[in-house]
Amino acid sequence: MNDLIKKQLTDAQATMDKAIIHCEAELTKIRAGKASAGMLDGIMVDYYGNPTPLTQVGSINTPDARTLIIQPWEKALLTPIERAIMEANIGINPQNDGTIIRLVVPPLTEERRKDLVKKVKEEAERGRITIRNIRKDANEKIKKLKGESVSDDEIKTGESEVQKITDAYILKVDKHAEAKEKDIMTV
Repeated sequence: MNDLIKKQLTDAQATMDKAIIHCEAELTKIRAGKASAGMLDGIMVDYYGNPTPLTQVGSINTPDARTLIIQPWEKALLTPIERAIMEANIGINPQNDGTIIRLVVPPLTEERRKDLVKKVKEEAERGRITIRNIRKDANEKIKKLKGESVSDDEIKTGESEVQKITDAYILKVDKHAEAKEKDIMTV
């Protein structure tokens, strides 16, 4: 296979890897009724006037499946952390006892579980669309190589390789979504 086509395949694969990582991150944000530190990703705390990720101002522990405990590095951060969690609107009210902040994750109702599964399906579809767009871009780049001493057969081979890679990555998205759905529906 031509080196130019190999480079396009490698580039497409690297971009699809990033798409999978992004999809996994988005699926992690959908809570499944179990406490996980990932639920708090993206929450920014006002740390002396600077928005700082919650993970950088304290430690987060999960003593059991329904509880998160945030131990701030400084006692003065209890109120800003509490405020940041309330503003993030994650559906959990923080309980401040003066030294730590406790978050008790409520169990999910059947209706809420179905809504979350819908969200998972939407996120998985976004991942599949992203991967298909990467495939389209890669195929266009391969077709443009026709003028650069690349034969039609090599272009066809390159396109079929791109399709194989695409199929493998879409399967990965489906597996992640399936695992997340199972996680959500497990009571």
